[in-house]
Amino acid sequence: MIANGIDRIEDYAHLLQGKRLGLITSPTGLNRKFESTIQILHDRFQLTALFSPEHGVRGDQAAGAQVETYRDPITGVPVYSLYRKDSKRLSAEMLDEVDAVVYDIQDVGVRYYTFIYTMLYALEDCAKAGKEFIVLDRINPLDGVTVEGNVLKPGFESFVGNYPLAVRYGLTAGEVASMANEQMGWNARLHVVPCGGWDRNMLFPETGNLWVMPSLGLPRFDSALLYPGTCLFEGTNLSEGRGTTAPFEIVGAPFVEAEKLADEMNGMKLPGVIFRPVYFKPTFSKHEGEQCGGVQLHITDQRALQPLETGIRLMYTLKRNYEAFEFLPPHKGNKLPFIDLLGGDDLYRSEPLDLPALLEQFREEARSFADMKQQYHIY
Repeated sequence: MIANGIDRIEDYAHLLQGKRLGLITSPTGLNRKFESTIQILHDRFQLTALFSPEHGVRGDQAAGAQVETYRDPITGVPVYSLYRKDSKRLSAEMLDEVDAVVYDIQDVGVRYYTFIYTMLYALEDCAKAGKEFIVLDRINPLDGVTVEGNVLKPGFESFVGNYPLAVRYGLTAGEVASMANEQMGWNARLHVVPCGGWDRNMLFPETGNLWVMPSLGLPRFDSALLYPGTCLFEGTNLSEGRGTTAPFEIVGAPFVEAEKLADEMNGMKLPGVIFRPVYFKPTFSKHEGEQCGGVQLHITDQRALQPLETGIRLMYTLKRNYEAFEFLPPHKGNKLPFIDLLGGDDLYRSEPLDLPALLEQFREEARSFADMKQQYHIY
């Protein structure tokens, strides 16, 4: 098994000893024995605060739920929410409780996945307050080499994209923290406890580690590997499979002809994937309780798959074939449609769209990002 940062805690105990520690974590905060980082820091060091991202430190909060301060029922440590209606930041009062903030959450290596911004907000807040920030690093399950997609543009920042990352960025959380700290000039007192034995070419199944769901929407590695492309459907009126047992592996809507769509997509002979016609009724989220037609994406070659390009081609095939296809309007006070926030640009809504030119632009931006990021590689 490959070691994550928490598995090497004894070798880096000097970073934690004698300090009041605040911990940002989630249910993925586990060592290789499945012991929680919360319990390890509570038993071994001085854990004085827990900081909760979306879903809660123990995964007991619904998506989007706003949580007030409470005490963790197992350790008795106070839990402060970083997913409040008015702020997703560490407040001065929270930072008064600690000397250093520790971060341990499994990232998935995709720009839309929000935990990385919880980390970056906290890193910036600690820099301003003169507090240390310690990342217990974890492997990137989508490997640390492959880069896909465009880089987020100024003016399109949100909680699903708040830093100029490519869509699939090929960095660990510790590497992202190091890059942002330097590029943004935060000058935080940042420490990264590195992984052990990880080759950055590894996809998750090659690590020997057990998959723990980073969130309920990514129950399997295949759902995470498809996520860079199929997450785009969150910005449309198509179901991205939420409310089924295969979120981000199934895409469809009541107006979709499943067999016709599967035949057209399979005719493209996209690498590493085959499309199967499916019918489903989501139990929640978009089209709840409605019969939907669509496709399930089955990965035939994890290395060959290009998930973002696959998702884009699927989206525009649906847009071309169905007048009922829509990009969703701005939501919850946002000025921009959600597809723009996911896309980091408004180009997905361009009319008429030159799809080959868009894909080539994405490949060029990905190549530039891949060259730039190498200076921040720890592994």
